[in-house]
Amino acid sequence: MDVRLTINKTIEQNAQAYFEKAKKIKKKIPGVKKTIEEYKKKLEHEELRIGKERAKIPVPIRKKEWFEKFRWFISSTGFLVIGGRDATTNEIVIKKYTEHDDIVFHTELAGSPFVIVKNPERKVIDEQTIQEAAECCASFSKSWKAGRSTAELYWITPEQVSKEANAGEFIPKGAFMIHGKRNYLNPKINLAIGMYEGKIMCAPLSAVKTHIKNYVIIAQGESKLSETAKKIKRVIGGEVDDIIRALPPECVIQKIISTDVNKNK
Repeated sequence: MDVRLTINKTIEQNAQAYFEKAKKIKKKIPGVKKTIEEYKKKLEHEELRIGKERAKIPVPIRKKEWFEKFRWFISSTGFLVIGGRDATTNEIVIKKYTEHDDIVFHTELAGSPFVIVKNPERKVIDEQTIQEAAECCASFSKSWKAGRSTAELYWITPEQVSKEANAGEFIPKGAFMIHGKRNYLNPKINLAIGMYEGKIMCAPLSAVKTHIKNYVIIAQGESKLSETAKKIKRVIGGEVDDIIRALPPECVIQKIISTDVNKNK
């Protein structure tokens, strides 16, 4: 601390001068405190006003795509793939959204989604897309919860799928009769999750890493789904409820891939 002295005054006189200054400053302290409190109240009032004004502004709600009610993803080569979540949505994807040039996937074991590769432009569906759709079907089947690494399944054309039962048989909701030759595959079970064009996409790793920079690879395991979803949110963003809806029933985080270093903290 620097102390300035007046050379034509004695030490006692300099000290008295500083003492007088201190007394004046001390007298001002209550007024300063009062002013600070007044400004604090004004600031709180202004913050409250701004908050109310912001609350009046409607938050834009993203219009969901029709396929978001199902399991879905975009394949590495751009095909939309959809799948049922349960018996009801299995019925819907087959009856309402499966068309002539699509292909259909299903596992040999019960408890599998029907997975459809959509092909409205009647293109040749490539092997990569077929493999990814098969992996999706396997990963969202009961084989995931059973802890298996692969699952046997097949793909067929829409014309091979029927709701007409044989005489004396009953086909339950979400199940269908399959006719003709089946094209068998034994895909690996694997999933990753990320944000694709503002939507949560949970899909085979190869499809996710083609389209998304920041994503989380998940694995089979018992963990509280809400806690897993919260951790995933810190990497990919989005809403926890949407992430939970996209995930399989039991999963844990295996690996985080992020090009943004701040998201890995």
